[in-house]
Amino acid sequence: MHDPGSTEDDISDIAVDPVALEIFYRRHVEAVGRFVARRVDDPHLAADLTADVFLAVIESAAGYRPDRGSQIGWLLGVARNVIADERRRAALRLRVTGRMAGRRDLDADDIARIEERIDAESAARRTYRALGGLSEGTQALVELVAVDGLTVAEAAAALGLSPVAARVRLHRARRTVRAVLARPATTLA
Repeated sequence: MHDPGSTEDDISDIAVDPVALEIFYRRHVEAVGRFVARRVDDPHLAADLTADVFLAVIESAAGYRPDRGSQIGWLLGVARNVIADERRRAALRLRVTGRMAGRRDLDADDIARIEERIDAESAARRTYRALGGLSEGTQALVELVAVDGLTVAEAAAALGLSPVAARVRLHRARRTVRAVLARPATTLA
């Protein structure tokens, strides 16, 4: 398929013509290898990325336009993208590895204890979900009284409310929470 008389600018056939690909590869492999080596210090990774660049070139050769720049400029753009993709994959692997670092595998007893704890706290989770339906200010009032142990007057002062307004809000919040908790647990999901 390769026509020896074709112009050097036309690389569209490298995806289907092994001879054209070989000519293109031989012409540019050193430049791509240097480009990659300036950005990667692992020789195995550098070799892999250089090969990946030419695989990407095969896939995108039809998109090359000589009027937009030289072959080498386009090729180094492809190389830059291949390296950037590898760095994103490496960063993802590092994040995943970092999340796993310091964790140990759970055995059956560990899982059983965690399940017991989750079951024991189901009422508290339902209560927190019920509180989630209240306004932020009312949630703060309930927490100051019920969790932090302040009196209604103290909580009102902390939130800049009158004691009467705080008592009314607290009464309504308790009524709302009781109504939510009276529903079957399956309707809270």
